[in-house]
Amino acid sequence: MNHTIVVLDGYTLNPGDLSWEGFSALGDLRVYDRTEEKDILSRIGDADIVITNKTPLTKETIGKAPSIQYIGVLATGFNVVDIEEAKRKGIPVCNIPTYGTDAVAQFAFALLLEITNQVAHHSNEVKKGRWTASPDFCFWDTPLMELRDKTIGIIGFGRIGQATGRIARAFGMEVLAYDGYRISNADCKYVELDELYAQSDVIALHCPLTPETEGIINRGSIAKMKDGVIILNNSRGPLIVEQDLSDALNSGKVYAAGLDVVSTEPIKADNPLLKAKNCIITPHISWAPKESRTRLMGIAVDNLKGFLAGKAVNVVNK
Repeated sequence: MNHTIVVLDGYTLNPGDLSWEGFSALGDLRVYDRTEEKDILSRIGDADIVITNKTPLTKETIGKAPSIQYIGVLATGFNVVDIEEAKRKGIPVCNIPTYGTDAVAQFAFALLLEITNQVAHHSNEVKKGRWTASPDFCFWDTPLMELRDKTIGIIGFGRIGQATGRIARAFGMEVLAYDGYRISNADCKYVELDELYAQSDVIALHCPLTPETEGIINRGSIAKMKDGVIILNNSRGPLIVEQDLSDALNSGKVYAAGLDVVSTEPIKADNPLLKAKNCIITPHISWAPKESRTRLMGIAVDNLKGFLAGKAVNVVNK
């Protein structure tokens, strides 16, 4: 059978520095950089293989595209697909469960180090001429912090949480962890949430978005934290009640936040965190090093190969 493969929004994964050859070897390939909602059905057409990243495949869309036999998601999260409708129609939905563990953990610390050392700010000030004009041999505009002997509390201690913990220990930090599933021989101290809030100098979010974790950082949980805590989130934006975090940053209860994700992406102009004090926001790029995107592409191709061979893997709607 000659398969038709359509990629609805390929640009983010591959803006030109990767190859689609793995997919094109498996069928007739059509790749669109982006697809607006009004064009989804027409672009799917008679394709039996549909690949999406953030383009939604709703119950209605799936119902109106009877040719679909397989849906591949170019991400770990798969909430853009109505997986129950796909299951009802016998369509496997396959995601990419692990590809950027080290990249995401690295980025968590990039956010933290920017907060503690303000490298970009001071570099910019030097280039403005402030060091040249300085009466002293050095200057700094913000408190500079050493991480050794500080405590990091990691909410969600799966692969990424564990990788973040390893980096933290290399900096001499104590690692507290909260997770519903506790692994044996973990190099951390497992605690309940209230203890993590009370003891942590830095809190890093690495948990999935579920009904239980949505809004886990809120006015009430922040009140249980140390004054001057640092909060990091490069997991999922809705883990944080953004107005509550903004208020805490502006009051000084939270010293700083480093965020790579927000509740609605792209970020809305009225997001309260845009005007909050000491808040670093980056545009959801923890996953984006070329190395991790290359792994993602390879796993996506392998997922499709598995399906075509009758042995689907990474199926999220069994």
